[in-house]
Amino acid sequence: HDPTTLNRQGPDAGTQYRSAIFYQNNYERDHAKAYIDQLLKEKKFPRITTEVVKFTAFYKAEEYHQNFECRNPNNGYVKAVSQPRLEQFKIKAPELLKEK
Repeated sequence: HDPTTLNRQGPDAGTQYRSAIFYQNNYERDHAKAYIDQLLKEKKFPRITTEVVKFTAFYKAEEYHQNFECRNPNNGYVKAVSQPRLEQFKIKAPELLKEK
């Protein structure tokens, strides 16, 4: 994602698309903030809107969201956005893909 865009991921907008790092202890918080500072100092991004927030709870997505792309391969969003992103990722970072 683009950490310079507030509450947005590609074509999707709203606070549910915000960029956030959830930390569980001071080490994680400090490490995240230091890395953001480093990226800004090195001018990797003009600004970074990613929030660094204390982790409080994890909420599993509703069942209809689980394996959405596999269950809905002809969905317009899947075809126009999700599948092309995955194909680009396969080219750029194949070593990070999980084996089936």
